[in-house]
Amino acid sequence: MATQKEIEATYDYMDEIFRLSLGSHADITCAMYNGNFSLTLEEAQKAKHEYILSGIHFKKGDRVLDIGCGWGPMLEAIRDRGGYGIGSTLSPAQAEACCVDGFDASVQYWKDLDPKQIGRIDGVVAVGVLDHACSTEELLKGKQEEVYDHFFKLCSDVLEKGGRLFVQTMMWGKRVPHYPEDTDVHAPKLSDSWVIGHLTKFYPGSWPPNNLEQIEKCARPYFRLISENNGRLDYIQTMNEWGKKLAKFSLKKIFLGLKLSPRYIFDKDFRYQVTSFRYGCNRLCFERELMSHQRLVFEKI
Repeated sequence: MATQKEIEATYDYMDEIFRLSLGSHADITCAMYNGNFSLTLEEAQKAKHEYILSGIHFKKGDRVLDIGCGWGPMLEAIRDRGGYGIGSTLSPAQAEACCVDGFDASVQYWKDLDPKQIGRIDGVVAVGVLDHACSTEELLKGKQEEVYDHFFKLCSDVLEKGGRLFVQTMMWGKRVPHYPEDTDVHAPKLSDSWVIGHLTKFYPGSWPPNNLEQIEKCARPYFRLISENNGRLDYIQTMNEWGKKLAKFSLKKIFLGLKLSPRYIFDKDFRYQVTSFRYGCNRLCFERELMSHQRLVFEKI
C-alpha cells in the first residue's frame, strides 16, 4: 500500500486550504447526487453519509470502524446520530484535526489494526481506502489481489456474522492501463497517458483496483455483495463544486498558498501534483472513462 510518507505527500499540504474552503471536517471524497445535480455539495455529501449509514444498518449506540477517516466527516456523521466512531488514517494532519474535535482517531496502517484491541464493531466504513491499498510496487510483484484479500479479511475479523462493510473506491475504467510505465508525464500534453501520469504523481505509491469484478472476487471468501452504486458522474460534479469553493477569494488562502511556494520551487513531484490539480486530471479521467467509481455494501457471511 502507499506508505505514510506518500499519503502525507498526497494530503497533508491540502490540510489548511481544503478545510478553509470545505469546512473543518472537509470531505474530499465523492458526494452522492444520484442523478439530482440540483443538490448543493453539502446536501450531496450529507446524502452520501446517510447512504453509507443506511447501508451498514447503523443504529444509535453502534460502534463503527472508519478506515481512512480523513478529516472526520464520517466520524462526525456517526457522532451526530448517537454512535461512536473509531478512525484511522496515515495522514498526521488529518488525525490531529480529528482529535482536536474530540474524535477517536489515530495515525495507523489499516494492516496494523488489531481486532482484539478494537473490540466490538457493528459496522465498517472504508471510503477511499482501496484507492491507496495497493502500491505500484505490490502491483508489479503480482500482489494486488493478495493486498485486497488482506483488507477484506481484516474487515471480516472485526465484524460478527451478518455485519456490514461499506466500501467506496475509485477504479480503472474502460481503458485501464496495465502497468505504471504505461503512464507518462512527458507524453503529449492532455493526452490520456499525460493525464494518468500526472494523476499517479498526485497519488504517489497508489494503484487503484481494476474493476468491480476484481473487488468482488477478493471479498467473496468473507463477504457477499449486497448492493453497488456507480458514482462516476457524481465524482465529476463533486470535483466541479470543489473547484468553485477552492477558487473563492480569501486572503488567508493566498497566504497559505504562498507558504507552499518554496516546496513548489524545490520539489519536482509537488510541481506535478500542482499541474494535476490545475488541469483537473482526476476529473478528466472520469470524463474520459479512464476511471470509474463504485459504492459497495458487503455483508459478512
